[in-house]
Amino acid sequence: MTTCVFIQIRCKPGSTYQVAEDIALKEIHSELHSTSGEFDLLMKLYVPSGEDVGKYINDKLHDIPLIERTLTTLTFKAF
Repeated sequence: MTTCVFIQIRCKPGSTYQVAEDIALKEIHSELHSTSGEFDLLMKLYVPSGEDVGKYINDKLHDIPLIERTLTTLTFKAF
């Protein structure tokens, strides 16, 4: 079973469109939205079964140099 996570992404000033394009080219996201507030982008991502969540996100996302900060929210099946 995959793990659904939401990742809020803060980009370096003026780089939101470039970061969004870099993420889109990686084809790792389920959804990617521009947001207002403290973070610039909100990404919904399904981590493949058997993968370590932190390592997967680090390997697939944090190599984008214009990302300043991320905040990851894990989801759990509650119902």
